[in-house]
Amino acid sequence: MPNGDRQRATLRFYKERMLVVLAYIQQQLDEPLELADLARRGGLSPYHFHRVFRGMVGEPLMAHVRRLRLERAAHRLRHTPRRVIEIALEAGYDSHEAFTRAFRQALGVAPTAYRRGLGATLVPARSGIHFDHGRGPHDFRTATPRAMQVTIETLPPTRVAYLRHVGPYSACGPTWDRLGAWLGKEGYLGPGCRMLGICHDDPDSTPPERIRYDACVTVDADFVPQGGLRVQVIAGGEYARATHRGAYHRLGKTYAALMGRWLPRSGRRLRDQPCFEVYLNDPGSTAPADLLTDIYLPLAPP
Repeated sequence: MPNGDRQRATLRFYKERMLVVLAYIQQQLDEPLELADLARRGGLSPYHFHRVFRGMVGEPLMAHVRRLRLERAAHRLRHTPRRVIEIALEAGYDSHEAFTRAFRQALGVAPTAYRRGLGATLVPARSGIHFDHGRGPHDFRTATPRAMQVTIETLPPTRVAYLRHVGPYSACGPTWDRLGAWLGKEGYLGPGCRMLGICHDDPDSTPPERIRYDACVTVDADFVPQGGLRVQVIAGGEYARATHRGAYHRLGKTYAALMGRWLPRSGRRLRDQPCFEVYLNDPGSTAPADLLTDIYLPLAPP
């Protein structure tokens, strides 16, 4: 297939998969929505689904769900006689106060004022997707791809020693400290080793205390894990690589651009394994704005 045709076919595939998910969300707004189930319906690995969704739709998955529930609540305020607290509970809020705060932030006025005809009609959405009485969209707008330097590389299998951090990504520093202290004491932090990270979970839809992150350092075949360390092998194969410049807490924006904008137009699909990050400089001695991180996306054969 010519490259242009492959790119158009890939974009069509990802949009069709997202439309299946978007329609399902609108039909199931009153039900718990599990990331693994939505990923399965979208034909994507749970490793990648939330990032592709955010990049293509323009908002994180659970932010999208919350917005639709608020838009449905707004419709019910205007067009039904239900009490505000009933509508609040149906939208997933456990108190009148919490609902009022969220509603005012989204639509500019309190629910009672909205019922009187004040406030915006819809919450702004880049995708153009709004609450549609359970029918779901037939299409949506994707952002114009920003210029990105992406290279395709073939990597060998990579053996790493790692410690798993469970908790918010922003709190993984002590895990890195323990890993570095043990490997440094044993002489494994030579000039050839690389620092890698594997982010397993979506912080928008995973409780903070359940988020998993592997802090990794490359090791050779002779390394024997001790001191609570474990070993895993990151699979070889083709990867798309893009470099993020800036603070780690802004990595999500680069992931969204790479997986939600570049990937659907690339003519390539993803393998069912996690992405990983390679940290190119030391956060202890580098200003956050100057940090460099390579992001690697595992690609399926073309």
